[in-house]
Amino acid sequence: MSFQKFELHEKILAGVQALGYKKPTPIQLQAIPPIMEGRDVMGLAQTGTGKTAAFVLPILQRFMEKPLGHIRALIIAPTRELSEQTNEAIGELGLKTKLRSTTIYGGVSMYNQINRLRGNVEIISACPGRLLDHIERGTIDLSHVEVLVLDEADHMFDMGFLPDVRKIVKHLPKKRQTLLFSATMPDDVRSLALDLLQNPVNIQIGHTAPVMTVAHRFYSVPMGTKTALLKDILEKTEMESVLVFTRTKSRAKSLAQQLDRSGHKVISLHGNLTQQKRKQALDGFRDGRYEIMVATDIAARGIDVTRISHVINYDMPSTADAYTHRIGRTGRASKTGDAFTFVTGDDIGLAHSLKRILGEKLQYHSVDGLTAEIQLSPSKKNAVDMKSSKRRKSFAPHMQTGRKPKQRSFQNANRSSWSHRSQSAA
Repeated sequence: MSFQKFELHEKILAGVQALGYKKPTPIQLQAIPPIMEGRDVMGLAQTGTGKTAAFVLPILQRFMEKPLGHIRALIIAPTRELSEQTNEAIGELGLKTKLRSTTIYGGVSMYNQINRLRGNVEIISACPGRLLDHIERGTIDLSHVEVLVLDEADHMFDMGFLPDVRKIVKHLPKKRQTLLFSATMPDDVRSLALDLLQNPVNIQIGHTAPVMTVAHRFYSVPMGTKTALLKDILEKTEMESVLVFTRTKSRAKSLAQQLDRSGHKVISLHGNLTQQKRKQALDGFRDGRYEIMVATDIAARGIDVTRISHVINYDMPSTADAYTHRIGRTGRASKTGDAFTFVTGDDIGLAHSLKRILGEKLQYHSVDGLTAEIQLSPSKKNAVDMKSSKRRKSFAPHMQTGRKPKQRSFQNANRSSWSHRSQSAA
């Protein structure tokens, strides 16, 4: 099926064709028709499946034949990067239309945002905190909103934004179309959906298990040798572009500094950066000036770089869902990718859970002198023994690849084979 089947306005279809989109993704196939019919939609789909275009295209279509001049669509997202990404998709897909959009988020000038709001924009992509500031100041009018989109609702819950979302909704017309998209559906997000959506169409693409276009490799490693192992992997593995996750802002910064001293082209992304520095870091990572980005979970949400070949979990995430979000940065748009995870004794519980989910897709690897058998504390060992007594599957044996490691060579990597970043918007 092609995008022509949706009977989009010719000016919107021109934007689709200009971006080189040929066939809709599964979430687009299932979500676009009911959204165009005016139905509320609750979509459950993983990162990188094309959710943005799934709601942007119907919104553009809806507004093509009506008078302009009011804010008619409000898209709420958890991070500044995701708001910018959505706004960019609107600009690219609606390039031939007269529809206007802008972003609203903190860390930048309120005055400049007020000036843009005076320009009669139709679509707003906003983060909850700064949007509430505008509402309280009376600098934004949401009384004409026809469509509300809650994007990555599970992450808004993780960041404590759901109370703010409920406050914002009180300022919207009760008669509206509401769309909610999420990678997972925790109880609080489901409760919000039940409160806000009217007889929604429920769409689920795949499941919340980690994507299967990614190869999963775990390393059992003492905490003290993590950095040495990371450097060894970076030197001996052929990689295109690498995203390294740490648990804390301070560790992201210090690890990036250590890699920089070792000669790597690296940048860090964490919550202490100004918006300008965050943008500079992301732009440099996208265009290849930096081959490695060391980031925290919150900062990395909304990173939209299709050519990431490897995700490395320097620190194990806290949950299986968080693991899914992290590795969703690679293996995007049906490409393949690799996820490497460092497992310490403190991570044994989640490692077992992921092994049960991934099965043979997850393989343990070892590196002489850098990896070791995990030594459990008595309390953790007892917990694992209890699980084993219930005949749950044990760890796969440690493996040594028979293949001689390739020397890392970013310069020789075939970057042209990776899609342009704008293609990931759909």
